[in-house]
Amino acid sequence: MRFLGIDYGEKRIGIALSDESAKFAFAHSVIFNTGHEKVFKEIKKICEENNVGEIILGKSLNYKGEPNPIMKEIRLFKKQLEGATNLKIIYENEVLTTMEAKRPLRGERARPPAANKRRGQKNKKMAVDASAAALILKSFLDRNLW
Repeated sequence: MRFLGIDYGEKRIGIALSDESAKFAFAHSVIFNTGHEKVFKEIKKICEENNVGEIILGKSLNYKGEPNPIMKEIRLFKKQLEGATNLKIIYENEVLTTMEAKRPLRGERARPPAANKRRGQKNKKMAVDASAAALILKSFLDRNLW
């Protein structure tokens, strides 16, 4: 059985998958948040194709451990996704996962040509979303020592 990790965002939803032994988490993809119906269809397809048994969803808390404003959307998303997939969904704290996911993308690099600048930034943001989902999933897997 595999686990699916989700980093929920208003514009993009990062997706990650564990390996069969539930020891490693890998960035999988990004789904554009253009409506729950389309998103649920894509997530359900990924779950079916990869033998996913449980979903790990990032819980957005501030530094004091209080819910961020987006948690209202995340709770609704969780409830509806449980109904759409019939899978158990578990929250995992996601504090600083996006910042940590951005870290490997920083550093010395050549400036992209002007024509490709926008596309490069979009791809980088998508990589961060999927990487953040992998960090959320890895945190869960490490704590539970499957």
